Amino acid sequence: MKNIIVATDYSAEAENAARYAASAASEQGYQLILFNVRDISIHALNAGLSTRAFDDALENYHKNIRDAAHELSTTYNVSVIPYLATGNFYDELVTCINKYAADGLVMGMAGKSFEQDMLGNTTTSAIHRLQIPILAVPLAAKFRGIKKVLFACDLKRGVHDKVLENIRSVAEDFGAGVEVFYVDSTVAALQEVNEPATANIGEALSGTSYYYKNIQSQKIIRAIQDEIEATQPDLLIMAPYKYGFWDSIVHRSKTRMMASRSNIPLLSLPY
Repeated sequence: MKNIIVATDYSAEAENAARYAASAASEQGYQLILFNVRDISIHALNAGLSTRAFDDALENYHKNIRDAAHELSTTYNVSVIPYLATGNFYDELVTCINKYAADGLVMGMAGKSFEQDMLGNTTTSAIHRLQIPILAVPLAAKFRGIKKVLFACDLKRGVHDKVLENIRSVAEDFGAGVEVFYVDSTVAALQEVNEPATANIGEALSGTSYYYKNIQSQKIIRAIQDEIEATQPDLLIMAPYKYGFWDSIVHRSKTRMMASRSNIPLLSLPY
């Protein structure tokens, strides 16, 4: 059984992501861990609140996450474990991931904004900080099965075996076909894609339904968005590349930008 963590702060985006995850988990027999973190306010500590007041607040937090987990479990007929943590969000999330040997993380995704493109938010930051597959679910997304997957990649750089293993797992679990989509600025660059890169993908996805599509465009994000509109996939998959320190200051990650712009769930696969 796969263990999937669903991070919630009870916002509309997080609640929708939890429903999406529960629908998929019910279909696949996955187990969910509903994760919520509470950071004790420094103002509350300075106010000198009594131990009883802290205990009451903590019990209320526990009740909220238990109730949310119970509702998901009964509504979607899926196993849901409530998990409440106090402290730093990323530290506690890593602890939860390790405790349950989690196979993936689901988070809600707010809509496109200039600030998100430049700076990101909790979800897009998690994509670049955590070594676990992360599904970013936009508010408008509803689970209706996953039958068509768009994998947007850079074939010139090649695709890591770990990424391909995860794509194959998704395709096999959901019975989905995969479009391997590559965009570059010139036709010459498209023609430079080496045979070993495609051969590696072909070997990894052998036995699944997949095909390649290359597009020449100066605007990679726009080309991916156009392909989504044209083919109507159920899921977009990308693998974020790691950049050096100085590059990371000025480079706007395409994975992060797509996460905040996409109308379909984005599965980010680390390697």
